Amino acid sequence: MRLAVLSAAVATLWGVSGCGYSTQGLFRADVKTVYVEMFASQEFRRDLEFMLTEAVKKRIATETPYRLASKEKADTILRGALLEERQAAFAPDPRTRLPREKQMTMICRVEWKDMRDGRLYVDQPLLLQAVDYLPPAGESEKFAQQRAIERLAARIVSKLYADW
Repeated sequence: MRLAVLSAAVATLWGVSGCGYSTQGLFRADVKTVYVEMFASQEFRRDLEFMLTEAVKKRIATETPYRLASKEKADTILRGALLEERQAAFAPDPRTRLPREKQMTMICRVEWKDMRDGRLYVDQPLLLQAVDYLPPAGESEKFAQQRAIERLAARIVSKLYADW
């Protein structure tokens, strides 16, 4: 009996005091819709900007409370540009002198702006995402591009969280 009363008291105190986190949601309550503008590209590689735009849209639709909307009806606009894709080779094979491991880095710029009052929520001039891949294991450059784009999209969408 004593243990039950003590457990109830501790649970009540813990519930009343809270856990130290904000009661505000993870996302902005004043934003309902987002228009994702086609990402620009300064790269000569085809379709990277399309792949990144689609990956960002998919993540917004599945991981946030925001709805995708047309430019005319959206509360906010998310725009960006793929600035560069770099590759580096590591660990050359001593016999063939071909790299055993490579790294692809994508660099982009992201801006998230409120269309109603012009307020800038996010202004990230450089956002880098690197992925390693192993050509000898059958991992192609296209595979690395897709992984980098998925991770970059996740990082971009994480910028849409509300400031705490």
